[in-house]
Amino acid sequence: MGLDINIKKAKKNAFRISKERGIGASRIRVPGGYLKAEILGMVQEIAEKYGNGIVHLTTRQGFEIEGIRLEDMDKINEMLQPIIELLDINQTEKGTGYPASGTRNITACIGNNVCPFANYNTAEFAKRVEKEVFPNDLHFKIAFTGCSNDCAKVRMHDFGIIGMTMPQYDPSRCVSCQACIKGCRSLSVDALRMENYSIVRDEEKCIGCGVCITKCPNRALTRSKKKYYKLTIMGRTGKKNPRLGEDFLIWTDEDTIVKIILNTYRFVKQYIDPNAPGGKEHIGYIIDRVGFEEYKKWALEGVELLPETKIRDCIYWSNGIRFDRP
Repeated sequence: MGLDINIKKAKKNAFRISKERGIGASRIRVPGGYLKAEILGMVQEIAEKYGNGIVHLTTRQGFEIEGIRLEDMDKINEMLQPIIELLDINQTEKGTGYPASGTRNITACIGNNVCPFANYNTAEFAKRVEKEVFPNDLHFKIAFTGCSNDCAKVRMHDFGIIGMTMPQYDPSRCVSCQACIKGCRSLSVDALRMENYSIVRDEEKCIGCGVCITKCPNRALTRSKKKYYKLTIMGRTGKKNPRLGEDFLIWTDEDTIVKIILNTYRFVKQYIDPNAPGGKEHIGYIIDRVGFEEYKKWALEGVELLPETKIRDCIYWSNGIRFDRP
């Protein structure tokens, strides 16, 4: 292989650089982890023609086609084009592959396409956010989960979106069996009680998980038609100081979440340390440095919160695990 491979260009074009000189991996975005089966055949074709026949299913629900010679990038980008079009990924120029590698693939649990506990279509919302934020060179991690079980581990991300529902109670269908109360007590937060043969929900305690709805045998409790979400922010893993994200908004809506994410990109562009290694500085560390109050001002610019939305005025993240202190 020649020595004229532009490594910086390869990385920006979403090719991973391996420990073997001139060899890398082609990374394929799959927003929400949801795709048509025909794409699997296309991935196989690239892997067998230009790779070593091995495909890695990444922790972020994408593909990495291993054993790629970086000198074959242009040919591989041509073969990636139908995959990119089927997955509806934004491009700056057709046939040139992925135009950025900053914002990581957006992950999601299976959502209410399949799961009886999920409160919304996670893949659909993930694809909406993908269209809003990609391509972008800033390092953002975003994840979606259908309910408070958090199968997608969204609290380990910069933005975690947890599905909620406002239980709708029809007393005329209630037979006072208390299955919902028992379910909430054993599987959730014990937010229900019986008064005068009717179910009463503690609105301050309820986390909108929907357990009560799945336990009711008579559909006296149903999911609200309106979709609600909990937005958690600034969870992270990593070498220095891994920590879980904290709740920022509770009982919020899709439009608000999208606006806050886009506002956060503006905030990071304003405050990111230009001298950070590799030009990258984690969002959480920027907020730690600048202050949560300043971040909140940027995040909420132009945002109109729902009347029922609860907002955390101050967030103090736990210290997490500190590896950057003696």
